[in-house]
Amino acid sequence: MSDHPALRVLVYSDDALTRRKVVSALGTRPHPDLEIECIEVATAPVVIRHLDDGDVDLAVLDGESTPVGGMGLAKQLTDEIDDCPPIIVLTGRADDAWLAKWSRASAAVPHPIDPIQLTQEVVALLRAARG
Repeated sequence: MSDHPALRVLVYSDDALTRRKVVSALGTRPHPDLEIECIEVATAPVVIRHLDDGDVDLAVLDGESTPVGGMGLAKQLTDEIDDCPPIIVLTGRADDAWLAKWSRASAAVPHPIDPIQLTQEVVALLRAARG
């Protein structure tokens, strides 16, 4: 059993299948010393509410979501929320990483989602945030 409570990872996409792929890739223990709980969200206002409340340790935002894409949402969140948690943006393709950088996301992972790459990014960002 871990000395730390489960870290909360928000997963935003308007596509339920994309949310399930992210949650499935991460599981509940992406690394032996990290336990996570995923919060699935389908709309931007709910994402904003969770991050405003400060109850999220990391957010995974789907850049392909409509009507509000994850990249624009990432930029809004990093601009407006003090102590914004790390954000990973899921991009439409690897060549879109520059857009994720513009959005001030902490990292970008392209579609189709590679579970190993996504998990590595999540673990690295959660460890860095936790200190």
